[in-house]
Amino acid sequence: MGFFQEILDVDVSSPSTDSEYINNITRIDSKLHNKYSPIMRIDNNLNRQLVSFQANKKRPFYRWFKYKEGFSADLVINYIGRYGLEKPRNVLDPFAGSGATLFASSDLGINSVGIELLPIGLEIIKARNLLINEFSENDFERLVFWKNKKPWLYHKELTGFNVLKITDGAYPEETRILIQKYLSCLEKEEKKIQNVLRLVLLCVLEDISFTRKDGQYLRWDQRSGRCLRARPFNKGKILQFDTAIISKLEEIIADTKENGLYELFDFQKFSVKKGDIQVIGGSCLIELPKMKENHFDLVITSPPYCNRYDYTRTYALELAMLEIDQKSLIELRQTMLSCTVENKEKKLLDLNKNWIVPIQIAQETELLQEILKYLYHKKAEKTINNNGIPRMVKGYFYEMACVVFELYRVLKKGGRIIMVNDNVRYAGVGISVDLILSNIAEKIGFSIEEISILPVKKGNSSQQMGEHGREPLRKCVYIWRK
Repeated sequence: MGFFQEILDVDVSSPSTDSEYINNITRIDSKLHNKYSPIMRIDNNLNRQLVSFQANKKRPFYRWFKYKEGFSADLVINYIGRYGLEKPRNVLDPFAGSGATLFASSDLGINSVGIELLPIGLEIIKARNLLINEFSENDFERLVFWKNKKPWLYHKELTGFNVLKITDGAYPEETRILIQKYLSCLEKEEKKIQNVLRLVLLCVLEDISFTRKDGQYLRWDQRSGRCLRARPFNKGKILQFDTAIISKLEEIIADTKENGLYELFDFQKFSVKKGDIQVIGGSCLIELPKMKENHFDLVITSPPYCNRYDYTRTYALELAMLEIDQKSLIELRQTMLSCTVENKEKKLLDLNKNWIVPIQIAQETELLQEILKYLYHKKAEKTINNNGIPRMVKGYFYEMACVVFELYRVLKKGGRIIMVNDNVRYAGVGISVDLILSNIAEKIGFSIEEISILPVKKGNSSQQMGEHGREPLRKCVYIWRK
């Protein structure tokens, strides 16, 4: 049988009006909020910088690639310090991204395992691991040679790279040719030098292109000739290829060779010896069930949010450079956790018969089911702005229920999950992702220790504000204990 399906039909029988649905959702949400209010608190130590990439912008090693959906190394360090994992233990991140959990844990002497589906995240982790653990003095000298001599400029051969529908025309012509010369030139180097030089290129693609990552899509500069919006967009300065490559090489060389890793943290409190890093490529829905029970002490993660962001689009430049073709891109989009309107529903029971338990828990989660009824009601009335939203929301929570079920299995007794996530809003209704997932986690067996709320809430989308008014949404860190 295939990987995708419609999991369940949602009962959209009575109530029949929007206000009745919304009143029911508000009532159930309030009841659930009252249940968890004793452990919900505003944490003034949390801020947008800490729970996003922002705090990594100036941190050596972490600043190389702007993985905007990730969280900061400081967040990992803070929570590991809070729970006293000073001895080498095991940390897991099932949505590893560019590896913040893995590297911050390793730097503190803790073994870490990550699961990551997107090739760009895997490439970043692989190259950074090589730089930190396997590069010799001669290898660094080779990077210095590339920085000083710019050998690609004198290289005659060209190596092509994939162009997807959504990346066609992304670079000025001169830049495109220099990319091809650079790719051909790096093929003459040893394998580990190639990996790092490819990382350098991946880190600057946005800066040298006509595009900018903008939430759900790539935004195109008007100079590209591919203006997809009524209002022209100018991203500002587009860096020259040579300037961008040399600057990134300087940054990487300085971080790994000149500054040295051991100056980054206070090792009077933590072990100096690095922990081992293991990264597994694939979907956590496939890989988590393969892991042994009762193995990990701590999970620190941030799953994709239920916000329609499509990582296969926002990271299309990088994916194309990593030889992902159009067919593979579509497969990636469908394999990742449901968080975009194009995701079909997965045949979860075909993947794992044991998931009947978390699926039933999701079915019995009153707030989730009332929200789904309302969204499918809006779809039937043709008054929702995208028909894929109800399916996406349903898929997101059912799949996350299965992920949480597996995380409970692989955690040791007393082990915790630290999860960063956002609440969302669709069709005028706020979806309390924090309450729903915590409720599911509790039914699976977790003790809900804390729902830490950022002091500054986030606004809903401009479209939602235009139709339904402004209502800020909670951004939270959940702490669950087995």
